Amino acid sequence: MMPNRIETKTTEAVEVTTEPVAPTDLGLWSQIAEDWIAHGRDWTLPGFRAVAVQRFGVWRMGIRPKLWRAPVSLLYRMLYRKVRNGYGIELPYTVNLGRRVVIEHQGAIVVHGYCTIGDDCILRQGVTLGNRHLARPLDAPVLGDRVNVGAGAKLFGAIQVGDDVQVGANAVVLHDVPAGATVAGVPAKIVKLR
Repeated sequence: MMPNRIETKTTEAVEVTTEPVAPTDLGLWSQIAEDWIAHGRDWTLPGFRAVAVQRFGVWRMGIRPKLWRAPVSLLYRMLYRKVRNGYGIELPYTVNLGRRVVIEHQGAIVVHGYCTIGDDCILRQGVTLGNRHLARPLDAPVLGDRVNVGAGAKLFGAIQVGDDVQVGANAVVLHDVPAGATVAGVPAKIVKLR
């Protein structure tokens, strides 16, 4: 995780610290600004728009009272459906989304609502992060930081994917993956371990 600069003004000078800031400590616009930079400063990219709508959905849940939240929730639902139906990216607000997550391309991307995606991860077209068994609908993958998920990869069930993992294109991951590994195949197997 890269340290962020936090500037706080005092009466005498500007104090700068380099402590990491959790996504929940950042405001909506700060998170969206980071995502915009991570997506190459191109606001027209469907991946950026999907992430921005997800961040907006999380932010709106903090509006109190619920009566004031209602019109904002209506706007969120419209934007969510636009992203899902227009771009083929299903990224609900209930996903625990890390910082600077990049969705490289649009189309057939489905992320389970209880999924956790770490910082600086990359998802490509055709990726599914979902549950494995109908009897356990809340089971979802947990991705560490800097996970690179190749096109068409499928990750199913309550699995843990460690930091700095490379998931090959069209891989089907059904088991935990240790940090630094490269996995490929159906079902996915470790082909390289750093």
